[in-house]
Amino acid sequence: MKSRRALLMLGLAMVLGLAAVLLAARWLRQPASSSVHIAVAAADVGLGQRLAPDMVALAEWPAGSVPAGAQLDLAALAGRVLKASVQRGEPVTEARLAPAGTLGGLSALIAEGKRAITVRVNDVVGVAGFALPGNFVDILVYAPAQNNGSNGSESALSKIVLERILVLAVAQEVARDDTKPRVVNAVTLEVTPGQAEQLDLARSVGTLSLVLRNQVDPQPGATPGATRHSVLGLGAGAAPAAPTDLAATVPAAAPRLLRAALPPSAEPARYCIGVIDGNRSSRECL
Repeated sequence: MKSRRALLMLGLAMVLGLAAVLLAARWLRQPASSSVHIAVAAADVGLGQRLAPDMVALAEWPAGSVPAGAQLDLAALAGRVLKASVQRGEPVTEARLAPAGTLGGLSALIAEGKRAITVRVNDVVGVAGFALPGNFVDILVYAPAQNNGSNGSESALSKIVLERILVLAVAQEVARDDTKPRVVNAVTLEVTPGQAEQLDLARSVGTLSLVLRNQVDPQPGATPGATRHSVLGLGAGAAPAAPTDLAATVPAAAPRLLRAALPPSAEPARYCIGVIDGNRSSRECL
């Protein structure tokens, strides 16, 4: 009886062992996941830089997750300029590269059909240094009051003339990875040719200021502009009303004339009382 049970356990062990061997062999026969070699950054590279041979390298990448526009040939990347910064180990894709033949520097960052124009700023105009590359700003112009001679005078005006303008660079820096404010004396903006003309005229008309706006806010800020009269709550061209002086508006003889115009019955009644003080008596009337 005991030998029979031992043989049964031995047979079961052999069957389970054989099943394990078959499963392991089947798993080992599965094809290995395919991979390809793509170009990645060998070091941190900033935007606007021209790629050198030591800045890129080939790295193994799963074939099923190759990013769109991945580069497979390192020789094709020689001399190409980045329009977006890449960190070490990140794939160098076509979307991060400026068109072939583009020179390095700020010109590689300007979108097709756009222009770059630089305006002078200070710590106040430059939003205390928070207008950094990659931010969007509105352009505000202040035009002082002018006297047009026979045509009258124009009141001082503050008006937003351009909206959602991209900041390309501050001073000579185009890096967009820093979030610390930097007070500089010049800001370079990306504009259309028409906006460049408006901005050039606006800075000759008055003083420019930058208005920092939310990165993802596309809503326009259409306003009629602010004038001295609108800020102070006055009508257009109206002078503030003088305080009312009742003493000046009411003639001095008005109380006497008003009393004379009233009928006798309308005169107020008088109340009299007798006052006795020892041996003396008097009469007082109110």
